[in-house]
Amino acid sequence: MANSSIPGILEKMTGKDKDYRYMATSDLLNELNKEGFKLDNDLELRLSNIVLQQLDDAAGDVSGLAVKCLAPLVKKIHEAQVLEMTDKLCDKLLNGKDQHRDIASIALKTIFSEVPTSSVAQSVLISVSPKLIGGITNPAMKTDIKCECLDILSDILHKFGNLMTSDHEVLLGALLPQLSSNQASVRKKTVSCIASLASSLSDDLLAKATIAVVRLLQNKGTKPEMTRTNIQMIGALSRAVGYRFGPHLGDTVPILIQYCMNASENDEELREYSLQALESFLLRCPRDIFSYCNEILQLTLEYLSYDPNFTDNMEEDTDDEIHDEDDDDDSANEYTDDEDVSWKVRRAAAKCLAALIVSRPEMLSNLYDEACPKLIDRFKEREENVKMDVFNTFIELLRQTGNVTKGQIDIDKLSPRWSLKQEVPKVVKSINRQLREKSIKTKIGAFSVLKELVVVLPDCLADHIGSLIPGIEKALCEKSSTSNLKIEALIFTRLVLASHSPAVFHPYIKAISAPVLSAVGERYYKVTAEALRVCGELVRVVRPNIKVSDFDFKPYVHPIYNAIMSRLTNQDQDQEVKECAISCMGLLVSTFGDHLTADLPACLPVLVDRMGNEITRLTAVKAFAVIAASPLHLDLSCVLEHVIVELTAFLRKANRALRQATLGTLNTLIVAYGDKIGSAAYEVIIVELSTLISDSDLHMTALALELCCTLMSDRRSGPSVGLTVRNKVLPQALALVKSSLLQGQALLALQNFFATLVYSANTSFDVLLESLLSTAKPSPQSGGIAKQALFSIAQCVAVLCLAAGDQKCSSTAKQHLALLCLGEIGRRKDLSSHAHIENIVIESFQSPFEEIKSAASYALGNIAVGNLPKYLPFILNQIDNQQKKQYLLLHSLKEVIVRQSVDKAEFQDSSVEKILNLLFNHCESEEEGVRNVVAECLGKIALIKPSKLVPALKERTTSPAAFTRATVVVAVKYSIVERPEKIDSVLYPEISSFLMLIKDQDRHVRRAAVLALSIAGHNKPNLIKSLLPELLPLLYDQTVIKKELIRTVDLGPFKHTVDDGLELRKAAFECVDTLLDNCLDQLNPSSFIVPYLKSGLDDHYDVKMPCHLILSKLADKCPSAVLAVLDSLVDPLQKTVNFKPKQDAVKQEVDRNEDMIRSALRAVASLNRISGGDCSHKFKNLMAEIAKSQSLWEKYCSIRNE
Repeated sequence: MANSSIPGILEKMTGKDKDYRYMATSDLLNELNKEGFKLDNDLELRLSNIVLQQLDDAAGDVSGLAVKCLAPLVKKIHEAQVLEMTDKLCDKLLNGKDQHRDIASIALKTIFSEVPTSSVAQSVLISVSPKLIGGITNPAMKTDIKCECLDILSDILHKFGNLMTSDHEVLLGALLPQLSSNQASVRKKTVSCIASLASSLSDDLLAKATIAVVRLLQNKGTKPEMTRTNIQMIGALSRAVGYRFGPHLGDTVPILIQYCMNASENDEELREYSLQALESFLLRCPRDIFSYCNEILQLTLEYLSYDPNFTDNMEEDTDDEIHDEDDDDDSANEYTDDEDVSWKVRRAAAKCLAALIVSRPEMLSNLYDEACPKLIDRFKEREENVKMDVFNTFIELLRQTGNVTKGQIDIDKLSPRWSLKQEVPKVVKSINRQLREKSIKTKIGAFSVLKELVVVLPDCLADHIGSLIPGIEKALCEKSSTSNLKIEALIFTRLVLASHSPAVFHPYIKAISAPVLSAVGERYYKVTAEALRVCGELVRVVRPNIKVSDFDFKPYVHPIYNAIMSRLTNQDQDQEVKECAISCMGLLVSTFGDHLTADLPACLPVLVDRMGNEITRLTAVKAFAVIAASPLHLDLSCVLEHVIVELTAFLRKANRALRQATLGTLNTLIVAYGDKIGSAAYEVIIVELSTLISDSDLHMTALALELCCTLMSDRRSGPSVGLTVRNKVLPQALALVKSSLLQGQALLALQNFFATLVYSANTSFDVLLESLLSTAKPSPQSGGIAKQALFSIAQCVAVLCLAAGDQKCSSTAKQHLALLCLGEIGRRKDLSSHAHIENIVIESFQSPFEEIKSAASYALGNIAVGNLPKYLPFILNQIDNQQKKQYLLLHSLKEVIVRQSVDKAEFQDSSVEKILNLLFNHCESEEEGVRNVVAECLGKIALIKPSKLVPALKERTTSPAAFTRATVVVAVKYSIVERPEKIDSVLYPEISSFLMLIKDQDRHVRRAAVLALSIAGHNKPNLIKSLLPELLPLLYDQTVIKKELIRTVDLGPFKHTVDDGLELRKAAFECVDTLLDNCLDQLNPSSFIVPYLKSGLDDHYDVKMPCHLILSKLADKCPSAVLAVLDSLVDPLQKTVNFKPKQDAVKQEVDRNEDMIRSALRAVASLNRISGGDCSHKFKNLMAEIAKSQSLWEKYCSIRNE
């Protein structure tokens, strides 16, 4: 039904009184914004006409409200009505009176931004476009009408460009000539209008537009202002279409560089626009700009110091001290000229250089040679805005250095880090000069450069601390300093204190501590919090070692204590300050407690009090852990009991972080102060602990078990403690042992627990062993027991037996478990005293059960480790003679070798010879399992005897048998481990002969080479860095779908397609993913993204998953390369996100598809983070589509918040 109040409102809207009209229009706006508002046809017509009429109201505030009414109105009325309104408005715009033109233009823009559906938009565009085009092309039109038309058209194209494909050619034809208009405003609006059109143009039309602009640029007789417009047009085009502009760089880059060099003395804007266009190319077309990078680098460096009107004849270094006093009036060395805009050129050059640094990690060493000295020199820039950009460019250089050299420890002379180290003295000298400047902004910039420097090269300022101190003091103590400057200075101070060795600062402690402590008393909470964090570092620096002290720290103890205490006791302050004060006090007490004995009774109760407050309790718990761990062993008797009670209660809380911290703190307290805490308290703790032991949170379980061991092994714990453990914790532990998730820290803690339980009184070994072994019996309720669990149980049994000291290796248990136990015990103790044990184990190889066979091979290998001379020949002999049991025996051999390579033992040469002959004979085995075990054995022996094995393996890379070639490459993969080994130096010169098998004709060999490259990239990037330029194209080639590897298998009723190349493609993408982490400077991401990553995003499920991960990583590390090709990546992602499995799909397929969608959405989320909203139409549409679908949007939100 129509709203009854409307007719009344409409009547008042047409009244004589201006105030009435205003109120009525306001009422109408409120009505229109209501949810349930509906109109009937004749009322709709009346309403539309009256609102249009109000637009011309003489009173400005009434017409302003009428425009606001249009936004909700457009969504509520029929298409025909919208059409009529837009036609009338267009008419007003083109032919109406001057005073009505502005409001008509605003009204049209409002309507277009609010059009509800694309079908309405379509019909409105059909009628409006020709009129707007007419308004632009009609030579008789006034300039301001042209500008309004261009403005509206630009808005329309930005939003609905893809709906107007049929008009694109006409539009281009109308717009391009306007670039030569005599009115600057028309040219400016035309540039943004063509840019809005460009993002939806086809490639042909885009080429047409570009060629037209390039022609105009090539025309030498053009006026300078036209040239400027055309250069702006090029930049705008490249920003609008991104990588699609790549093919036209050959025409445009040389012209731009030319113009830049030859522009007349005072044509600064031309240079600025040229540099901006080049910056846009660097960021948007990284692949195609590659060949011009060096030219652009030279150009930016030349213009970074371009300042034709100012001669810098004052010698910088000689007398900057003397000048400090006399330039109060700022006129002595400030040159001012309002007409001088050369700073714009310098700013554009700095930004262009920053784009070069960000987008080309592989040029880093070159940039250090050429750009770094120039940048440091330009810190003296006289225009503050430009100086900030120079700082930012230098910071980008530092960040990129950090990115590229992540994980490299050894600084060789080629490394960018080494080059940076050489520049540090210059940087510091130059920055110190900046810190003496008056401007706050400059000082903040200078500190952010220093901050980034310390992050990238943690110990680089050791020799320069003295020269930096005055700058820090000045920033913290001067009256004019703002809180932002103080925060920057404090953050820098904290980073420096944390990253250098304490002795460096000892001469300057007095100078540092005074301003920092006064900053603790600041009113602004962020400054206070930062100052407290610096205090924490200061405490460590002042007394780095409790035992020996070569620095007299006593004068600083009480000033620091008083400053922190005043903040700690103050209740009404920000949470951040409270937390910082608590953790700082914890540090202070644990470091200087022996000099604060009189103050402890005052400050410890305050900390206990903070434990009672929900907001600060976690921080307080951590602070007590620090205090308890202090080597000073302070007297905590005044609060100890209270603290233990509080902590025990915290074990029940839901907050996981709190429980975790509590377990750690209790552990530390009991180790240090067990004698002051009674058994009764222990029992309460154990009862609380027992509820935390489960496989749903293994980290918590490990902490709980460690605490339990601490409690039991404490000499003073009475028999009742052991009893409580047996009743409460043991049942939980026995349940945990059966979990298939048990591993790592939790498993070690559990083994420890059983050992400790045997040692602690009144628990008999037999009962424990019995209960452990009985956990392995399958119970009728839960069915069988997981394979992983048996290994856990076996390890616990072995630890238990060794702890008890009597070797009751009872064979009563089930065969499988017994074998595992034998292995675990044999590894830790020589079992050769039990005769024929090896034959008993080998008999189990006959078992019909796979598990028992593998357990037997595991046991045999581990028993052999206990006594090599006796058992190794036995195993080798068996491998040769027992064809059927080969695989299992090889597994036993693998156990032996792996243990040896981990424990760094030496084999005798004779046995190595035997082993090698045997292994190389089995390289070509038909069974993949056997080949893999052989490869692992070879790889692990290579760790023990590299000089012997590497040549032997290399020789076989040319073997005619593909299986042999593959096996030796896999062997190399197994020999590249994370820790430094003696094989590294042997392998380094030879590794290329293995990795180059990536171009072998056999796919198994190629895959082995890809996997080896991946492991090398992960564990030892330096082994392969120099080979990457040659390897990468070959690796990328492995990611392509190869038709010849796809075959069809005829299964009678239906045909089944098998893709033999799938595993290889998956491995290749996973390898790229690894290389992105450690070898970013060698990869040229833009040449990889299109076409390789793009095809991977559209490939099989197994390939898409790693590709989504790679895309997220690239978005994080090289956003410019990703944004440049964002359009082309949207389609495959959209397809994946919208894929629906068939109706009859099994649950497994449905789940896989869900994982796939989530993984794609993860990639979309990381793209959304960097895209800054509206750079790509397609991506915006994809985001809109996801937002519309409820299920997708929920998934997306949960992923975004992860």
